[in-house]
Amino acid sequence: MENIFELNNVCKSYNDFSIKNVNLALPKGYIMGFVGANGAGKSTTINCLLGLSKIDSGTVKIFGKEKLENSDKEKIGVVLDGCPFAETLTLKDIRKILSNIYKNWDNDKFTQLCDKFSLPKDKKIKEYSTGMRAKLNIATAMSHNAQLLVLDEPTSGLDPIIRDEVLDMLVDFIQDENRGILISSHITSDLEKICDYISFIKNGEIVFVENKDELYEKYAILHCKNDELSTIDKSAIIGYKQNKFSTEVLVYKDKAGKNFMMDKASIEDVMLYCTLYCTKEEK
Repeated sequence: MENIFELNNVCKSYNDFSIKNVNLALPKGYIMGFVGANGAGKSTTINCLLGLSKIDSGTVKIFGKEKLENSDKEKIGVVLDGCPFAETLTLKDIRKILSNIYKNWDNDKFTQLCDKFSLPKDKKIKEYSTGMRAKLNIATAMSHNAQLLVLDEPTSGLDPIIRDEVLDMLVDFIQDENRGILISSHITSDLEKICDYISFIKNGEIVFVENKDELYEKYAILHCKNDELSTIDKSAIIGYKQNKFSTEVLVYKDKAGKNFMMDKASIEDVMLYCTLYCTKEEK
């Protein structure tokens, strides 16, 4: 299976934070969700992938190359936090600028997306709402025939109806098996709808990269009385939380036995228990 990008043992240190030995690879034809708490290292990892931050060690490959030509860079569509355009520009200005930058710029596609998102044609960017700016970012990323989309919180600020439309567009985009999408989002329900893989980063280190369907099979939320917690195999317990009467435990399903009621663990459950209720000392 050919990967559209690979990060191998990537390290990057700042004064107060670092990512350590990050290994991440996305096969062509798939969508990977990238999750973690604020400050866990998602944006740093994305910046290293895109070459916006110089790595300290390790290797980064996109389309099988460590050094990209301009023609390769044009095949990457990016949505990062915030709006990259000058506040005084209008859609007409942006269309003109980007058509001169990207050889594969598709004016018809851009116009179609802007109309779909009901973006005002004559307003300047400074008059756009947060949601409008988010929709503009998505429209530009998808209007130059990219093969790889790297999206950092792309649906933040969008109402549920528009979010669903964007997710459908991403699913359509990936029907070309030479393409791939990395999407970082705090809206884990969005990731559950469209992603094939989920990668989880904590304190600058990758905790796991799982096939989404296998993740659901691997983890579960176990329900028990407080005094029953000690009867669960310790190797099965990832984290737990208690109230006055009962305990909820994130467990490895195959190690927990069948003596307790268990529910499917969502991506949000796994994040929450691994971050806040983890039983390990590195918590």
